[in-house]
Amino acid sequence: MLTIPCPWCGDRDVHEFRYGGEAHLKRESRADDLSDMEWANFLFLRTNPKGDHAERWYHAHGCRRWFNAIRNTHTDTVLAVYKPGEKKPEVRK
Repeated sequence: MLTIPCPWCGDRDVHEFRYGGEAHLKRESRADDLSDMEWANFLFLRTNPKGDHAERWYHAHGCRRWFNAIRNTHTDTVLAVYKPGEKKPEVRK
């Protein structure tokens, strides 16, 4: 069973959470100036690494808060969690 450590509630079963996509994406400030292809790339293209990846998670069946996690997509191991606005922690390899 995969557990995710919520920064506020502690370790909880993965079924309490909802995946929110890639973390630390910058919003386009001038979307009107982008071509259709550039806008589509911003909306739909995301990195999909095999390894450590910063993600957003929502604790839907708990504190109902968003947080960031660094998860290894190959081993499905959560390496670190941190609150929004906090600096992304360094993860030892």
